[in-house]
Amino acid sequence: MTETAASGSDRPAKKSSNPRERKLGFFARIALFIRQVIAELRKVVTPTRPELINFTIVVLVFVIMMMAITAVLDLAFGWGIGVIFGSTGFTES
Repeated sequence: MTETAASGSDRPAKKSSNPRERKLGFFARIALFIRQVIAELRKVVTPTRPELINFTIVVLVFVIMMMAITAVLDLAFGWGIGVIFGSTGFTES
């Protein structure tokens, strides 16, 4: 159980006297954000060339499969609408 769930009280928690937990100013929050972004960017691992080629192939195959599924569904729905409404497709002038 968490500390708040165990207490069972609806009273707000006491404010901490810890200076790190106090509300930061506007520029301090921006500086903290930038420090956190830099820390996260240091964790990024650049893929090797074979990994990058593999990822690219996987994405391209997936996109081609989705395009094929979409095209088949488009043709099927177009054919179905043509059958239901008796259209031959293009309008004649």
